[in-house]
Amino acid sequence: MVRVLFVCLGNICRSPAAEGIFIKMVEQAGLSHQVQIDSAGTSAHHTGEPADARMQQHAAERGYRLPSRARQFDHTLDFERFDFIITMDEHNYNDVIDLAPDPQARDKVIPLVELCRTHAVARVPDPYYGGDDGFRLVLDILEDGCEQLLNQVRAMVRPPT
Repeated sequence: MVRVLFVCLGNICRSPAAEGIFIKMVEQAGLSHQVQIDSAGTSAHHTGEPADARMQQHAAERGYRLPSRARQFDHTLDFERFDFIITMDEHNYNDVIDLAPDPQARDKVIPLVELCRTHAVARVPDPYYGGDDGFRLVLDILEDGCEQLLNQVRAMVRPPT
């Protein structure tokens, strides 16, 4: 079993969208029984809330469901539970890295943009205070990074033929 956690600030826009995108990609790849996917925020401000309605709308237009409820990153459990901890921007990355108990835990933390092949961006921008174009751009970046992540996960769960 490979376990993937997506992390942003509030866990209502970027990380639940990444979770929804990756769930669909993993399902389409036939790997649902081999991959566990979740999302969290570095802040507890939105704990228990569903994904932002605008992000849900834009994700639905692309065929993604965002089923999760916001939760805060739990450093006492999440470093143990997950193989990949994928962050959305440099602040999320630094917040999570600062909580890592050891070098092995730090090695699990990867900025999503490092996985991107089509989008040369420094971070996944937070679309919360913007308009529709911001949500669409975020989904484009997330799809790009998640495709590359799927390649890595696929190599871990299925031996090369």
